[in-house]
Amino acid sequence: MVDTAKSLLTQCAAEIMSHYVIMIPREMTLQGAARMLARAGVTGAPVVDENGRCIGVLSATDFMHWMKEEHTGKRRSASGEVLCTSWQIPEDVGELTGTVDGCMTKDPVLAHPNVKIGELARMMMDAHVHRVIVVDRNSQRPIGVVSSMDILAAVARAEQARPPAVHMPSSSHEETVH
Repeated sequence: MVDTAKSLLTQCAAEIMSHYVIMIPREMTLQGAARMLARAGVTGAPVVDENGRCIGVLSATDFMHWMKEEHTGKRRSASGEVLCTSWQIPEDVGELTGTVDGCMTKDPVLAHPNVKIGELARMMMDAHVHRVIVVDRNSQRPIGVVSSMDILAAVARAEQARPPAVHMPSSSHEETVH
């Protein structure tokens, strides 16, 4: 188990990240961004400036906050919560107004490709986010995304690679009394 745990902990962002990165231009409309994310089947993506540098992240959580702040009186459940799921915009809201720049999370959690998996997990926990944007060290352009699912997949692969444990009685509690 030590070898498996060690190999898991030595993995870095470049080894576990998703290389296919949807990038959202900061000036894109919210409606366009919602459609782009829905088509890609992802719940968030980096927002880039005109030079391709990561300046934020747009996620399902950002859309939920937008719904809560901008349209609190539109449609509510019996508990008073706004009815909306990832990328589902209630019909009575109409067009999403504004651009991504006004809705995105402006302080993205960024990492370089050599950051170890444990540090990536700590970064996510500390920032209460589900993804870290992996950027090129020089250009700060996104080259990948490590999501919480990527970390879980790495743990599952390490567990699967682990040799089966041998069970041996370790105390007198497991002995049979005659």
